[in-house]
Amino acid sequence: MNTVTKLKVANKNIRPLVENALNESGGLLRLAPCWVPRSFLHPGRRLKLHPDDLYAFGLNRGGIDERWFASTTPAANENRTPDEGLSYVVAGEQRFTLADAIADCGPEIIGRKMWTKYGRWPVYSKFFDNMGPIPHHMHQSFKHAKMVRQEGKPESYYFPPQHNNVGNNFPYTFFGLEPGTTKAQLRKCLEDWNVGDNGILDLSRAYRLKAGSGWLVGPGILHAPGSLCTYEPQWGSDVFGMYQNLVEGREVPWSLLVKDMPPEKHHDLDFIVSELDWEANVDPTFKENHYLQPVPVADTRSEGYVDRWIVYGRINNRQYFTAKELTVDPGAKCTVRDNGAYGLITVQGKGRMNRLNLDCPKLIRFHELTEDEVFCTEQAARSGVVFENTSSVEPLVMLRYFGPDVNPEAPSLGAWRNNRF
Repeated sequence: MNTVTKLKVANKNIRPLVENALNESGGLLRLAPCWVPRSFLHPGRRLKLHPDDLYAFGLNRGGIDERWFASTTPAANENRTPDEGLSYVVAGEQRFTLADAIADCGPEIIGRKMWTKYGRWPVYSKFFDNMGPIPHHMHQSFKHAKMVRQEGKPESYYFPPQHNNVGNNFPYTFFGLEPGTTKAQLRKCLEDWNVGDNGILDLSRAYRLKAGSGWLVGPGILHAPGSLCTYEPQWGSDVFGMYQNLVEGREVPWSLLVKDMPPEKHHDLDFIVSELDWEANVDPTFKENHYLQPVPVADTRSEGYVDRWIVYGRINNRQYFTAKELTVDPGAKCTVRDNGAYGLITVQGKGRMNRLNLDCPKLIRFHELTEDEVFCTEQAARSGVVFENTSSVEPLVMLRYFGPDVNPEAPSLGAWRNNRF
């Protein structure tokens, strides 16, 4: 049995299934791939999804350009399937959503402190993979998202080398606005929505993307992500507003600008401009305040592994999420302790994680089960997870992301300049 669809959906009495899965694996939950299409984007073909399955949701839904990891956040797509964006746990011959597992066993999975504060797993991550750039857009702040009963969305980027053997059509990302840009200039772009290209990129600045680096981006900041495949730890929300009306000749409808704004504000241009964090957008030292490069956790190379911070820093003085990249040398074994629960995806090699197999696939069919994705409970993370590379030639590489305030010892922005290892 190697497909998700052959597994029985467990709708009731999930707790015994969760407890049994955790006991068998050593505090881990195996997850099935979670694919998400976007109707307005062009897939970049680096998710390892079989080419015949790029439009598995139907041509009308658009191509699959995202894979979500350890997600309890529904995808905000029109005409979406009921569980779109939700990760499924694989437990023997049965499956159930990670959201349901956490609803039934929250303290045991994500830890009592996070469960008490949020009542859910409040973050998620994804691979975001497109052939070209996407529209200059922003994600609402918590204040503005609350107006439509949603939550804001800070996010971060890391460009894993294993998924970027090609850069595709435009490996540059526009961030923010040129210093000195006025709100009147931005408003004029909105006024010109139906005239043709509204010219918003003329007000912005593009940065060349580099595999093995990343960015930290707060709510209200305009960005037009480029064509590198991106690992994106972010807050558990799918709100956005597209401020660019034409991308590579494709129209961006006004509805994608205002979809997460109050209906009475859908044509209030001053309000739409006000949703931007203006000072952050025109920051003359934008790169200095947002750019990331990996920082080793410690000097462990002689022990056969290296753990590196790939997402760190604070947004408006708050740590919303962090992420690490663990590389284990061929034949090596290590025990890694973390402060809290995390979602993990394997990007290279094969091995074991406690009592679960890890194997990075070469090609994946739409309904196929894999052995590359895991959710680690807080207790297992704190006790220490044993990672073993069972290959004699290839490194085992995994990315894992954490929830809010889990890693107070994480580096500050700019720490990569003082890297000691």
